[in-house]
Amino acid sequence: MIPTRNRARRLEAALGSLRAQTLGEGEFEVIVVDEASDDGTAELLRREAQRGGLALRTIRREIPEGPASARNEGWRAATAPLVAFLDDDCEAAPGWLEAGLEAWGEDSLRFVQGPTVPIEAEMGEMGPFSYTVDLREPHPAFPTCNMFYPRSLLELVQGFDVAAFPFQGEDTDLAWRAQAAGAEPAWAPEARAEHAVVRVGPLGFLRRAHSWGNAAGLCARHPAFARRRLVYRIFWNPSHYELARLALAVLLLLPRRLIAVPLAMWLARPYLTWRLAHPRTGKFAPWLLPWYLLVDTVEMAGVVSGSLRHGTLVL
Repeated sequence: MIPTRNRARRLEAALGSLRAQTLGEGEFEVIVVDEASDDGTAELLRREAQRGGLALRTIRREIPEGPASARNEGWRAATAPLVAFLDDDCEAAPGWLEAGLEAWGEDSLRFVQGPTVPIEAEMGEMGPFSYTVDLREPHPAFPTCNMFYPRSLLELVQGFDVAAFPFQGEDTDLAWRAQAAGAEPAWAPEARAEHAVVRVGPLGFLRRAHSWGNAAGLCARHPAFARRRLVYRIFWNPSHYELARLALAVLLLLPRRLIAVPLAMWLARPYLTWRLAHPRTGKFAPWLLPWYLLVDTVEMAGVVSGSLRHGTLVL
């Protein structure tokens, strides 16, 4: 099941990867929920349906309602006992579906996560205004760019919570509600997907950073997730913890006391070491430091804002 909006080129690659599955034709169906795309996605889906060789069903929406709602409509339209979720900017390895099925084992209380790594050929595009997904071992966020759920389990927990998490965090919330209902996650290392390197530009990157305010809602609703995910039980990302150390270092230097310099340097070193390196090459790139200071501050502000909304403490 793939939700999509205005990513025709990416979606074509995703569908191509599903055509290459080792699972035989007719043994699986593909459902795409098109969230009112206006970039040629509808035409692409018509061509793919006419091409044959893939049991493709398209659900067209005239008004976009967000990925959580789209995924709900998609899995409810599915007829198979196991629903595999893939994002429109991902490509599945040929054995993806077979590996997911094997790890599931027809257990109604088991859901499956597979590894997601960047598309190697696109790593040259990785930079300060782009992002990707690189999860090579089980992760407590359980992102639906690569997840398998029994339909009966989705029905038991009533799918994604659209009201609480319409645009971000819906996949994590689903997984932890499933565990609360008695389900257990499994890891399928061979169910591999590759994620695009997505270039969003400066404003898009900042908007994405601020949107992590939903993290506080996840932590408030699922304390077990918070214990697994948070750094020192309070910081959403390691960068937030290191940024707080940097801020403390600056405060120590304000009185201009020489005795504070060694401590300030010790506090600031981890953040500076990390953020003075280019995200693709790892080479020294001091001109990026102001940008990442802004990104981390905006992201931390979004999380703090979410904390105030949800009555919990996450930084």
